[in-house]
Amino acid sequence: MKKIQLFTGLLSALLCALVFHIDAQNPKGKFGTFALTNATIETVTKGTIRNGTVVISNGKITAVGENVSIPQGAETIDCKGLYIYPGMIDSGTNLGLSEVGSDARTRDFSEIGDIIPQMKALTAVNPNATAIPVTRVSGITTALAVPSGDLFPGTAALINLHGYTPDQMFAGFEGVVMEFPRSGRRGFFDRRTDEEVKKANDNALKRLNEIWDRAVQYHKVDSATNGKGAGYYPEMQALMPVVRGERTLLIEVNPAKDIQAVLKWVKEKKVKKVVLTGVSEGWRVADEIAKAKIPVITGGILELPTREYDRYDQSYASAGQMAKAGVKVIIRSAENGNQNFRNLPYHAGFAVAYGMDKTEALKAITITPAEVFGVADKIGSIEVGKVANLFVCDGDPFETKTQIKNVFIAGWQMPMVSRQTLLYDEFLKRDPGVNKN
Repeated sequence: MKKIQLFTGLLSALLCALVFHIDAQNPKGKFGTFALTNATIETVTKGTIRNGTVVISNGKITAVGENVSIPQGAETIDCKGLYIYPGMIDSGTNLGLSEVGSDARTRDFSEIGDIIPQMKALTAVNPNATAIPVTRVSGITTALAVPSGDLFPGTAALINLHGYTPDQMFAGFEGVVMEFPRSGRRGFFDRRTDEEVKKANDNALKRLNEIWDRAVQYHKVDSATNGKGAGYYPEMQALMPVVRGERTLLIEVNPAKDIQAVLKWVKEKKVKKVVLTGVSEGWRVADEIAKAKIPVITGGILELPTREYDRYDQSYASAGQMAKAGVKVIIRSAENGNQNFRNLPYHAGFAVAYGMDKTEALKAITITPAEVFGVADKIGSIEVGKVANLFVCDGDPFETKTQIKNVFIAGWQMPMVSRQTLLYDEFLKRDPGVNKN
């Protein structure tokens, strides 16, 4: 019996030590009333406020300005010499849907099937994904988690980068994703003949039109029977809000020729809510996109040109060229391969360096996506009444030397810790050092 008691005691001590060890490596966020004082506040929608204060309470921004009364009991954070920006929004990620690229068991952004719009990214988001804290300590507070794959690979979800469940993280927008059939080759490795490429594209377009017509018919039956006669058909049920103009269709398309085909298809099918994504050659047909009044989510900016004869910096200049043509432009990082979504401000910075207006670039990662996603009353700028998604930094967030000092998501002060900061701290001062004693 004594041996059992001794074993139980040792096991309890080990578990306690493990728990405390985990807690030590996972500091929690802090919720409360905060006053961020003496800062330069870039509101995005209402200009710049010098020597201003932002008050956060109950998850919302409750006061912004130069002469703001600080509530009793508020924790004051002196931001003298610092800047406050609204939290950045990355509109093209697979955050929470992928953990280890080489392990299929940890990838949940691409399901089997070509028509699966009912597969919702929100239900698959892992709140504990390693890349989430890495991304948010860089000032990115919100991201669009996007499935990928075939024709209709699923439904994307906008999430805040803090919470223990997907529902806690949901930021109020979902959109059905479509991968528009590509008319050309997939790359240098594609050895199909011209005839084979054309035949494959024709078949894919035929398949797309069949599915869309079926969705329209499903909508008509559902409407005629007040939702009682259409029957169980999850694919069509997921597409029906798009047909009715109640949900946005996010169409991934890149070659100029295909963008023109999408514009024609959208007009013919009378699709009401559309956003083009990718759009790497959008600059070639920018006037046509602007005329159609369809917003775009473009990027990554830090990419090679799509054609060998294009200028080396064409990808950097594309967002600015589309914006100057009158297109509503959102910038995404699209760093799905390496999960470096923290680089979003540098994608925007490169767009500025190659011609995009700096104010427009800042909007392209804050208020513009909020407007397009229909959540501009909640996030995207620093205004009274909005959700307290913001960050504090010591300089221009588009500059790599700028340090992010504080991040707030829905009023929670985030721990400025990630796997990368832990590794930095571990190896900054090695004890023992590298010398052999």
